[in-house]
Amino acid sequence: MTEVITTDRIIIVGAGLGALYAALELAPLPVLMISPEPLGAGASSAWAQGGVAAAMDGTDSPEAHAADTIKAGAGTVDPEVAHMVTSVARRHILDLTELGAPFDRAEDGGYVMSREAAHSAARVVRVQGDQAGKQIMETLIAEVHAAPSVQVIEGAMASGLEASDGRATGIWIENATRPSAPVLVKAPAILLAGGGSGGLFEHTTNPRRIRGQVIGLAARAGAVIADPEFVQFHPTSFDIGEDPAPLATEALRGDGAILINKHGERFMLDIHPDAELAPRDIVARAIFAQTQAGNRPMLDTREALGAEVLTRFPSVAETCARAGIDPVTQPIPVAVAAHYHMGGIATDENGRASLDRLWVCGEASSTGLHGANRLASNGLLEALVYARNAARDIRAASASPDIGQEVVIDFPEGADAVNEDAVMRLRKTMTAHVGIRRNALGLETALRFLADIEAEEGDVPNFLNMTSTATLIAAAALKRCESRGGHLREDFPDADPDQAERSFITLDEALSIRAAAQEALT
Repeated sequence: MTEVITTDRIIIVGAGLGALYAALELAPLPVLMISPEPLGAGASSAWAQGGVAAAMDGTDSPEAHAADTIKAGAGTVDPEVAHMVTSVARRHILDLTELGAPFDRAEDGGYVMSREAAHSAARVVRVQGDQAGKQIMETLIAEVHAAPSVQVIEGAMASGLEASDGRATGIWIENATRPSAPVLVKAPAILLAGGGSGGLFEHTTNPRRIRGQVIGLAARAGAVIADPEFVQFHPTSFDIGEDPAPLATEALRGDGAILINKHGERFMLDIHPDAELAPRDIVARAIFAQTQAGNRPMLDTREALGAEVLTRFPSVAETCARAGIDPVTQPIPVAVAAHYHMGGIATDENGRASLDRLWVCGEASSTGLHGANRLASNGLLEALVYARNAARDIRAASASPDIGQEVVIDFPEGADAVNEDAVMRLRKTMTAHVGIRRNALGLETALRFLADIEAEEGDVPNFLNMTSTATLIAAAALKRCESRGGHLREDFPDADPDQAERSFITLDEALSIRAAAQEALT
């Protein structure tokens, strides 16, 4: 018999930057956070190295930041969203500073700013060079632990969303450390803040657990998904055989590092006027081409940074040491890796999804800010802005703040575990056919594989969440017969002005495309 728990607490699924920020913003409303691991341990936010984009310098402006965002998004950014987000960016940096986030500061007290790809100015606020995500998360985690209104259940993960008559009513929760039967927790409001989809690909910079499950569970409940075909591949992950692949932050290139191949050739100069600071999709494809040609692309920090790389970028230095690389005297081998999903659960400016009583923030959402290609360091900014917007909207729609009893879950035995061999087959298929270069045959092949593996693995909710998101990505990629931003179709290599708009799709529509693809290949 299914266990059902009813609570007055607002459920937040996830434990990254957006989840923590929203929980604090909701106080004193009672909150229940669901986290598969100890707070911060498995969150993509904690791995973010670059920083937060915000026009903090007197020579910069929110309008310029919005213009860069729109340009990088390759024709599908919502201009109103871009202007809204960039206009409040400064406020969020100041608020995080007041909470204790140790942003790098100059001798005069001003913020140290980095310039990253496709930005027209140095506007990325950072912490200890490449420690922004980690340090901001630690600041927020301390605040959450001290907040009496926030209950955190660690070692638990959401496996399903219950919805009825177009309204989200509860979350199915399982034990994240051992197979268990799901428990249904009914709540007055649900905020999904559980990350993106990078782990659906074989090569990724995302934590292991981030494999599109949150997007998938919302889609399976009927939520509208936006822009799923747009997946951003980071140009410079460490090519040292680790899974996930460590990130060589874009700030390195912002500080002058260059890309060379094994022949010592600086190959970006002939590809784009901004060379290494071209938009990410362009840099990623150039690096991928070098890899495919057997030219071993590398990031060279020797002349630009010298020994300073060891102190200014401690995460990079630590990874280099682990791999036996001396970045002071040797270039760093790099490869393209799935990094950020511009698509996700469609939301309005308040983070509301298409299902009533469901809000989304962070990478699981698609707000219209990123378009076809996210501007560097806009990811953490979007999470902050929409976490606050959603929290304020939830508060306005919620009853009086009565903290009440904590939720106690005793997970019963009885669920099937996800087959990790099947997950690896899924990841390899997505990289081979739905990765940085796509065509109709490959996408149809991937869709047929997804149908077959679902039939093989049966009704395992967390695996179905993964395959549902993978199906949405592949189906939308097959439907978009053009190349734009992070979406490259080899059989449609040019951008089509008539398709310069966002895409919206449901899982039912994606499954219809998948069925048609199966027929086309029989």
